[in-house]
Amino acid sequence: MKEYRNKLTAVLLAIISIAVLAGCNSDAGKASGKSDPLKVHIALNGKMGPLVIAKEKGLFDEEFSKLDAQIVWSEFPSGPPLLESLASNRVDLSFLGDGALIAGIDKNLPFEVIAQTGRGESSVRILAQPEGDIKQIEDLKGKTVGVASGTTGHVYLIKALKAHGLTTDDIKLINLQPDDAQSAFETKQLDAWAIWNPYYLNNIEKGNAVALNVKGKILAPGAIIARNEFAKAHPEIVEAYLKVYKKAADWQIENPDEASEIYSKETKLPVSTVKTIITAEEPNIFFTEDAIKAQQDSINTLAGVGYIKKSFNFKNQIHNEYIDEAFKK
Repeated sequence: MKEYRNKLTAVLLAIISIAVLAGCNSDAGKASGKSDPLKVHIALNGKMGPLVIAKEKGLFDEEFSKLDAQIVWSEFPSGPPLLESLASNRVDLSFLGDGALIAGIDKNLPFEVIAQTGRGESSVRILAQPEGDIKQIEDLKGKTVGVASGTTGHVYLIKALKAHGLTTDDIKLINLQPDDAQSAFETKQLDAWAIWNPYYLNNIEKGNAVALNVKGKILAPGAIIARNEFAKAHPEIVEAYLKVYKKAADWQIENPDEASEIYSKETKLPVSTVKTIITAEEPNIFFTEDAIKAQQDSINTLAGVGYIKKSFNFKNQIHNEYIDEAFKK
């Protein structure tokens, strides 16, 4: 029994020693002021855009290291699946096309609009089979049309149909993400496809599709967003994010050839095709009146067809405080 008590005492002393040492190490860590860097979840929405440049060129490293922040990257094929992750607090900063943006605001999802990505003048088209019988928007009646539901392509399609006296009730709408729609279009399971770049230009240049003319000019401006709680807790990170986004956008404008090479590697598209896309319209994070007007028109249109519950004032959704602070003179 005595031998057993001695062994038990030795074990207990060993456990106490380990606990004391662990506590000392923990206290030493606290005393040194060291802590794990803040993890910032940034989402890529597609394979092109200033965030891709910023990631490839390491532009966030300097700005974020000053703030003891570290990026966790994720990637999504379009806005709707990105919104799901944002609602689950798995995305802090990103950007959205107008379709996902409007739907997200309508559903009161937890994000703020902090800047724009551009006017979206050249980003979306409706494609038809090159040898098919669809020559104009009116010919879409009764046809099978693919689009990713809730995306900027969806909004563009609704507005284009409206401009020509049609609605989505006049077509057979198939909900497909871009890569699936590409396959369906190539195998002629789709008569038409509402899609954004780089998909639409790549298909046209290959002779796989023709773009349908639409009455008037339909803008599809995107927006840069921040998750509400994150922005409230870390406004300095949001401001740094905007600075880096603009730096990447400016670099793309000044270096179109190198930027095209980067995007070409990401998308597997010809460099010449990519360059045509990125030089057709320059990114601009500062809201313009025509972009705001286009967003409001999209909101009113989607409310009118019942896609969102009711219309709302887009200007009231814009939080300029971050961009004002980031670029104050």
